[in-house]
Amino acid sequence: MAIINCPECKNSVSDTALKCPACGVQLRKPKRGFFGKLFKWSFIGFNILMAIWAVAGFNAATKDYSALSGAEQAGAAIGTGIGMAMVLVLWVLGAIMLGMFVLFTRPKVA
Repeated sequence: MAIINCPECKNSVSDTALKCPACGVQLRKPKRGFFGKLFKWSFIGFNILMAIWAVAGFNAATKDYSALSGAEQAGAAIGTGIGMAMVLVLWVLGAIMLGMFVLFTRPKVA
């Protein structure tokens, strides 16, 4: 553990300190732990996966849409609407749960 000088007030401060005890200037940023990083990247990956899933679902539902009769088009539209509603509900619930884990595992500022 070394002693450094605060860039703001020039007081002696430990190099492991996050803030200067005299003036309160931030010396270094706190870092996430292993689980914090895991939850953060899980959150990002989940949202990317859900976006890809939503786009792919819409593309698959509208493929050869013009070749269908009127009743088939109506059924396809209803089915697509129900399916996309389920995907969006899953997306929102998953994003809220993972977002809470990301929030609760953020680095602590001493």
